[in-house]
Amino acid sequence: MSSGLDWESAGHDWPNRAASRFVEAAGLRWHVQQMGAGPVLLLVHGTGAATHSWRALAPLLARNFTVIAPDLPGHGFTSAAPAAGLSLPGMASALTGLLQQLDVAPQIVVGHSAGAAILARMCLDSSIAPRVLVSLNGALLPLTGVPGHLYLPMARLFASLPLMPRLVAWRAGNPALLKQMLASTGSTIDAEGERCYLQLVRSPRHVAAAIGMMANWELAELERALPRLPVPLVLVVGAIDGTVPPAHAQRVAKRLTQAQIVSLPGLGHLAHEEDPAGVATLIEKLARETGVLAPLA
Repeated sequence: MSSGLDWESAGHDWPNRAASRFVEAAGLRWHVQQMGAGPVLLLVHGTGAATHSWRALAPLLARNFTVIAPDLPGHGFTSAAPAAGLSLPGMASALTGLLQQLDVAPQIVVGHSAGAAILARMCLDSSIAPRVLVSLNGALLPLTGVPGHLYLPMARLFASLPLMPRLVAWRAGNPALLKQMLASTGSTIDAEGERCYLQLVRSPRHVAAAIGMMANWELAELERALPRLPVPLVLVVGAIDGTVPPAHAQRVAKRLTQAQIVSLPGLGHLAHEEDPAGVATLIEKLARETGVLAPLA
């Protein structure tokens, strides 16, 4: 799939561009942002997003951590992966390869939406061993009801049609439609965020990766394995999340004795973009409680 984002043009004003570099790992050319100094903290975005989603949060965290944030395979400026690489195990394996190439062992991992599922899979596979996993509106459970019976078959159908990514990119690239899509998450984000999402949805390669990820995404096995998660899990939940039902966090917490829920009133699925300062403060607090950072005097 061609028509990906070009770094020299689309990336010329990408958020935190000075922190960007490109790394060859696991058969892919990854776009990775790295900033700050201190214990390593890994940020993993969700389906259809990219490093821009950490545009305000990452610099705040960089005051205390070495922050590493990649674009997932096919997303943003990272090269495309085959369909098998867009599954949960495939994403987890590819990201493990990137971390090995970077020679880092994150002490805190933070995943948004599907990114939280990737990190949970990596923890279960013992490819990472952080002190804590922070799930930001994590998509850790299979969809139920009508969405569960509708979205996966539709995604698989779309993924089977070669021209569908171009059609979706053309349609979704309408600014008014994008605003509706973002509003459906329950979040209100800034103009820079909207600009970056518009760039992304206009890229057929990025759209193909998002569709392929949804088409290959199976969470039933992860749901069964979650009680064996070897690290503490903090479920940060936007109280008005319109994408992942907040009730999912309650279901996850019932399965894990080491899980806790932190609710963010008035925030939606993109809570970390709406209130980066609040989310940064929460992550720093967790880092001190788990011994990653020294306690405040």
